[in-house]
Amino acid sequence: MQTTRDKRNYLDRLPRVSAALEPESASSMTAIVQDRYGSADVLRFETIDRPTIGEDEVLIEVHAAGVDRGTEHLMTGLPYLIRFAGYGVTRPKNRVLGFDVAGIVVGTGAQVTRFALGDEVFGIAKGSFAEYAAAAADKLAHKPANLSFEQAAVAAVSGITALQALTDIGNLQPGERVLILGASGGVGTNAVQLAKALGAEVTGVASSAKLDLVRSLGADHVIDYSRTNVTDGHLRYHLILDIGGRNRVSHLRRVLTRAGTLVIVGGENGNRFTGGVGRQIQAIALSPLLRQRLTTFISAEHHEFIDRLADHLTAGRVVPVIGQRFGLKQAPQAMHQLAAGDASGKTAIIVRPEGARHS
Repeated sequence: MQTTRDKRNYLDRLPRVSAALEPESASSMTAIVQDRYGSADVLRFETIDRPTIGEDEVLIEVHAAGVDRGTEHLMTGLPYLIRFAGYGVTRPKNRVLGFDVAGIVVGTGAQVTRFALGDEVFGIAKGSFAEYAAAAADKLAHKPANLSFEQAAVAAVSGITALQALTDIGNLQPGERVLILGASGGVGTNAVQLAKALGAEVTGVASSAKLDLVRSLGADHVIDYSRTNVTDGHLRYHLILDIGGRNRVSHLRRVLTRAGTLVIVGGENGNRFTGGVGRQIQAIALSPLLRQRLTTFISAEHHEFIDRLADHLTAGRVVPVIGQRFGLKQAPQAMHQLAAGDASGKTAIIVRPEGARHS
């Protein structure tokens, strides 16, 4: 938790930080980098130059970062479709991995007005698996005082995806029944808590080993997908969040109410070229012919949603679920774990232990 005294003490040291960032200085940092697409074996721990920032960006002294599926996709370059979305066709454009971030502002661009030096922030950066990261100011929010850096570091990417899926896309109303497939992952653990906070009756689907976790988050009902085919049930849901990507759209429609909504959140299955996009296209094409609404979306990375999430975090309605913690050098191991499907909640990369502030 940051106090006024903490911030004053930190600000007293910032001239040394600023001096270290001058072009003529040895402005280096350690980071996890990759020069080609592949498994976690392509990742290396290296000393590289600190990032430079634009007029609308801030430089963050990274204290912790989060591991998410989007980071895995950019590491592997799969599905191939993402390579043509501006991330590099033959090799990654950004050598440093990582999106989720929490840390302290140590530099601001000329157009930045929302943050000042010494502010504790969290959100989405460009290469957070590093000691320093650049981030657009409109993709950050002030860190809730009741969260540690590592809790904040795993919150933004998955949290705003769950929030938008339930509210902006799913239009969830109090008293409605919501089914969350993939309830034990990063998006799922946020979705369970947010849905309960919004007054829904929540059913979470996960593996048998993770049912207790989902239940502990407030789910009214839990289903073990290895034992029960959820699409064979008689209960109908007003909203289904399909995060797992295992079920056919036609099968999920069986357990939707007549005017219910299916929101496909990402897609981890499918071929190497389009991934889960095929299911999403199928759902969107079919939706106009039905009373049921079948849709998908790309999460909007903007502080409007991070601020809304921060309100829930500050109030304690959502508590980030950290499955495991790794040091920066161990980030490749964390990515291996994610790819193997062994992670629960979110995995945190601890760049600086709590209380450690470096120049």
